[in-house]
Parts: sequence; C-alpha cells; structure tokens
Amino acid sequence: MSTIHKVAAIQFEPTMFEKAGNIARLLELCEQAAAAGAKLIVTPEMGTTGYCWFDRAEVAPFVETIPGPTTSRFAALARKHDCYIVVGMPEVDEDNIYFNTAVLIGPDGIVGRHRKTHPYISEPKWAAAGDLHNQVFETPIGRIALLICMDIHFVETARLMALGGADVICHISNWLAERTPAPYWISRAFENGCYVIESNRWGLERTVQFSGGSCVIAPDGQVIAVLDKGDGVLLSEIDLDAARSRRVLGEAVFAQRRPELYPELLTDTFSWNPRDFFGLYGHEPWPPGKTSRVSVAQFAPGDDIDQNLAEIAALARKAGAEGADLVVFPELAVTGLGDPAASAQPIPGLVTDRLEELAAELGLYLVCGLAERAGDTLYNSACLVAPDGDISLYRKTHLTTDERSWATAGEGWTIVDTPIGRIGLLIGHDASFPEAGRVLALRGCDLIACPAAIKGRFSSSHAGTEIEQPRPIPTGPDPHHWHHLRVRAGENNLFFAFANVADPERFYPGLSGVFGPDTFAFPRREAIAAGGTGLATALVDTTNLDSVYPTNVVRRKDLVSMRMPHSYRGLVKMAASNY
Repeated sequence: MSTIHKVAAIQFEPTMFEKAGNIARLLELCEQAAAAGAKLIVTPEMGTTGYCWFDRAEVAPFVETIPGPTTSRFAALARKHDCYIVVGMPEVDEDNIYFNTAVLIGPDGIVGRHRKTHPYISEPKWAAAGDLHNQVFETPIGRIALLICMDIHFVETARLMALGGADVICHISNWLAERTPAPYWISRAFENGCYVIESNRWGLERTVQFSGGSCVIAPDGQVIAVLDKGDGVLLSEIDLDAARSRRVLGEAVFAQRRPELYPELLTDTFSWNPRDFFGLYGHEPWPPGKTSRVSVAQFAPGDDIDQNLAEIAALARKAGAEGADLVVFPELAVTGLGDPAASAQPIPGLVTDRLEELAAELGLYLVCGLAERAGDTLYNSACLVAPDGDISLYRKTHLTTDERSWATAGEGWTIVDTPIGRIGLLIGHDASFPEAGRVLALRGCDLIACPAAIKGRFSSSHAGTEIEQPRPIPTGPDPHHWHHLRVRAGENNLFFAFANVADPERFYPGLSGVFGPDTFAFPRREAIAAGGTGLATALVDTTNLDSVYPTNVVRRKDLVSMRMPHSYRGLVKMAASNY
C-alpha cells in the first residue's frame, strides 16, 4: 500500500449571510482539488458561513446538524472521487447548543468531527467550548486529526493527537494578526514529527483582516507548499513514513519522553488569581519582579576548560558593561563538547568556585552548562550562580541518543526565585519537549534559561506577504520568522533565554535569543544573535501595576489559563500507541 498521498489545502474568502454561495464555491474548489488527484482536501474554519458573528441570534439561521444538508453535499463529492474532505461549519446539536466544528467526510460519509475546544475572543458570544477532545481518525490514507484555529496554540492538543498516532493534523483556521504560515503551525508539525495541513481564510470581514498563507508543513518543519493570498487550491504530497518515524532533529522524541515528570500537566495553577495562588499559606510566594536586562552568550566551547572559562568571563564582562543582570551560556560551555567523561567536574568544585568569583565581581547571575561528575555518575548539568555565591543545580532530564552513552538523566525540575523573577532551567534537548516548558510555566516561572548545544534547523525565514495588515503588524521579509524557541516563550507566556553553541564547522547554528512572552506583540520584545561568537540582550519586565490581579502577561499567562487539563490524561501515561 502506498504511503504517499496527494493532499490539498483550500484557501477561500467566505461571505457572511451568503451560505449557499459559500458552499457552492467550496464545492467547486474541492472538485478542482479532487480532479487533480487530491485524496485529502482541507477547507477553512467556518468556511460555509463566515466567522465574525455578533451573537447566537445572528448565526442561528446558518447553523446545521451533523449529518445534515451541507455534509451530505460534500459526502457526495467525496464518494464520487474516493477522497476525504474536511469542512468547517457552525454546528447545532440536539440540545440547541452551537459549536464551531470541523467534520471529516469520506467516501462512506462522516468519519468524525472536532468541536473547537479553545474559543477565540468572539466565539463565546455564540459557541460552546468543544467536548470532543484529541481524537485521531483511522483512514486508508493515514491517521487524521483535526484542530481549529486557536486550538493549535496549546501544546497539549497536538501532542495528544500525535501520541494517538496522527500522521497529519488538519488545521482549519481564520488566522489573523501576523504573517503566515504562522510560527505556531510550524512548531506543532516540528515538535510532533507529523504533517500539518493548514487551510486558512483570507480577506476582510467586519474590520478583521485575515492572513491567508494556507500551506502544507512537513514533519521536519519545512513549509513544502504555500498560498499567500487569494482563493485557490494548494496541492502537495505527504509521505506517511516520514510522519511515522517521529523524529525531531534526528531524535526519537516520543521514546525519550518522561511521563513520570509530567503529572502537573493535569493541573491548572492559573485558574485562580495567580498573585494569591503562588503566595498561598506563605509558601514560595512570587518574587516581586523588576525590569532587568538578560543576555544570552553564544560561542564554540573547546576542550580546554581554562580557555572556556576565559571566554565565559570575557562575554560576561561585556554583558555586564551593557547593563545585563543575567547571562546564559551554552550547554557544556565550561567542559566542552568533546569527551564529557574526561572533562566532567564536581559541583561544587574548582570550576564553580571560579564562576562564583566572576558572578560576585560583576554582580551578575550566571547560567552555565557543564558535564558534572557526582561520584561514579555523570550528568549533563547547568548551574545558576548568584552574585552572593549561591548555586542552583539542574541535571538534564531529556537525553539525546548520544548523551545516553555517558550521562544519567536528571530526576526533577529546578526553579529559582531571584530579583529578576522566577527562573526555571532547561538544557538543550529538553526544549524539544513541549511538556517541559509547560511544567515550568505552571509553576509560575517568569523566565526559562536554556543553555543549549542544538544542531540542525529550528528557524526559517519568510519572504513577506501580500496581505495588507494594520500597523504595527509586519508584512515584509523576516530572516527569523519562525524560531522554535520563540514559540516556546509565547505558548507559555514567559521569557525564554536560549544560549546555543555557535560552531558552523560542527553544524551548531547559534541563533541564540531572548524571546518575549507574547508572540503577537509587535515590534517583538526579543533579541537574536544570528551567528558567531557574541551576545544578544533584551529587556525583561516582570513588574506589576499596583493591583491585586496580574497586569503583566508574564504573570497573568492568558494562554496557560485557557488550557483544558481535564482532557490531558494521555500525556502522563507511561506508554503510548502508534509510534
């Protein structure tokens, strides 16, 4: 049986109050795609009716049951061409509850549906949050999952679908307020090693400019086909074997997950006022917060520890001269990337003594990676060194295949309260696991410091879009449109300080950066060190107005508060199927 199938993303501008015309146009575009050989055809969110409804009364004449007249028409087309079609429409159920729904229709009729579980700002005016969570539908052309627009912001939804064996996530949307293909779309394909077929609308509706950019994204995050603007049919191919290998930067990430470390994913620490929650009973209250400058330093550590420490000192002094309060250095920056067993150091020890002296001299917090020797056991570790000499230790919890030959995985998370804010630590490959950053966010971290030695491609450019957007949304070219670690910051509403090795000869690309907590805030609150030895420094604000409620997104964490943890049990099961 062939594992390669032709697919199509339909891009379309529906017209409100013109349901019959919208359906006719969608059927025409689907017929065109099917005639070209597409076996899976994806159409936009609410494509039958338009999107920007005032309330239940206004949308009421346009809702339908499933199955119903609209699904019957698409089912006839699917039967005629032996294909599968995803249709976005407003649904009404037997209790007169409305949902924003995606329905998967095949040659034999309705295969399944997904009701949008994370309503965007306008939808609570008329639609209920969906109650059909994290489904994967088995078909002759692969395992298909459905998500709708805002759903893809949440790492748990796509992750659960991938754990359920999804080869392709069909993401239908009415995306707005940024250039597309959107970084969130790319990251969900990349981190889960599966395809994302994106069908987005374009055009202007009730003052809202939608972004177009329908596309097909491969499991390695490559955008293999894209349609920027206008109605049309975008054709491409998917290869099920590429998805089923479940590789991220060459690593078998699903086999490397640590579900025993993820139980907190089923909690919802931001469901109460977090300023009260994190100070409850006087236990571990949040630091008050301040405005700081945070730097990431990238360089190519060698095998000489003294030379590495000299490089760290030089970059730390430069960052201090620029006003930095915290500097993050790469993974294994102290001991080098060569032979960890030969270079590993005790903590505390002579190396950390020198880092303490440097932190005290400059009045800086330092985060450095090093190979650690603890008796007969080796760890890939990072230490946060405070100016007062206090050392906090984190041992990498998610090891690469190569690291498993020498290192033992750590058994827990490290979170440190500082004047800068609450800081969580990750190391390199840890950041490939969305569960890791989410746990730190749920514990109230304002910033994640991540020393890294990551090879390969985790960022891509954008040539610019013809879609006109209101200021200050950028539309021109961007060399770093998608950066996976920027997405990590935004999805968790925290700052992410990522310090990567920069060594092109050994395929380490650098691209270190400090990324802000809101990826839709333009101009972006970030700094990126594009290449070579150097620093990137950004302003980090963890302050709050004089209010009992959080007024800063990094403390309020809107996206974290909108999670649906009652549906996340599959994330902590010790084994998952279909990978």
